[in-house]
Amino acid sequence: MKNIRVLCVAVFLSCIAVTFLHAQQAEPNPQPDARYKVDILIVVGHPDDDVEVTAYVAKLIEQQQKKVAVVYGTRGNSGGNAAGAEQANALADIREMEARHSLASYGITNAWFLHGSDTPGGDVLHSLEVWGHGQALEEVVRLVRITRPEVIFTWMPNYVVGENHDDHQAAGVLATEAFDLAGDPLAFPEQVEAPRNRLSISNYGEGLRPWQPKKIYYFTDATHFDFLKGNGPEYSTSDVSPSRKIPYSRVAAEAWGYYKTQNDFSDAQLKEFTEMPVRLIFAKSLVGGTKTGDVFEGITPTPIAYARPHGYETPASGFSVQLGGPWAFYHDFWRAHGIEHIGTLYAPEAQVTPGESLWVPVIIRNDTDAQAEVTLHGTLPQGWKQQPDWTTFTVGAHDTYAAQLTISSPAADKGKWQTLMWDAESNGKKLGTVTLRVDVASNGLPQ
Repeated sequence: MKNIRVLCVAVFLSCIAVTFLHAQQAEPNPQPDARYKVDILIVVGHPDDDVEVTAYVAKLIEQQQKKVAVVYGTRGNSGGNAAGAEQANALADIREMEARHSLASYGITNAWFLHGSDTPGGDVLHSLEVWGHGQALEEVVRLVRITRPEVIFTWMPNYVVGENHDDHQAAGVLATEAFDLAGDPLAFPEQVEAPRNRLSISNYGEGLRPWQPKKIYYFTDATHFDFLKGNGPEYSTSDVSPSRKIPYSRVAAEAWGYYKTQNDFSDAQLKEFTEMPVRLIFAKSLVGGTKTGDVFEGITPTPIAYARPHGYETPASGFSVQLGGPWAFYHDFWRAHGIEHIGTLYAPEAQVTPGESLWVPVIIRNDTDAQAEVTLHGTLPQGWKQQPDWTTFTVGAHDTYAAQLTISSPAADKGKWQTLMWDAESNGKKLGTVTLRVDVASNGLPQ
């Protein structure tokens, strides 16, 4: 009798399971998981980068009930530790928890960490190489499709004087690329493949939907902000939180306080940092609005269609000369993504420690049918020296020559900005000029 009751119970439970399974399978088109839909997705390089916009974001969360999530390119596995002896992977484990506690202090509960390694330096191409550009981009596109943001905030993709870590720049590059790819079903199509049986184990197809964000804004930690005026909205940090009765600048300062391993601000520096306005740089909008208008100007809940980016353009025929490395990359990147105005905010610049050397790559492009001899004539400030001292290069037909110049700076120029210039010519004809502004200061990242 007991065995019969057990069998009946088993059959009953099986019937319930089958009924539930059929009900689920009968659902014609399951919608995306609404728990992760956000208004703003912040894409940054390291734990603590988010504090750049915390005062503004905290106000949006509290007063406008906006939903916000964060993507970190790394887990912060490098750098000093002001709180303990932990380093490398142990430090990354600690910094991830610091970030989660910091975000939770002002209302953000969803954060994802990519697999990039903290890569100290200033060259964005170095970070993209170390992170694995393709894999990192796939992950950011996936997270855009999961969170379906209306707006993306990220670091400005440009090489400027300031902290401007190459991981910051890499985050900006990936976020910009994801903005232009997440709505394209041919970009990482395995992500938008409908699952064959979403209630089964060993399933196939990620079941995401293409998603086109509507706006993207940048922020920067450059040492000079004059170029930001008129190029995006600016938000005061002095407004008071209704629930906490403190200004949002203080909310940001308290959020920063969770990053004990990176506690390198003095009280005065933290006050200055958190009380300055949150300055955003308008990058792109697919829903209209003005450059300095509110972030949510023109945004409605209705999804929009995929907007195809401009894409890479083949250079015009003839000769050209330009700065190489990250400068050359950004020159093409801005045009390909329809954000050319980022390149007009200021002239190319770099930083060098007084008395030390500066790497200056120069690309000479020959898009003609004949080999050519091209000479670079450098015009350097007094006391500056260049290696190699020979500057004539043979450039093949439809080829490029990547000249690598090492420029030595005099220690006496500490605290000054200097301008370096090179003219290129071939057969007595001027081909172009390359100019680089250099800040001679001792607090820059290695190139």
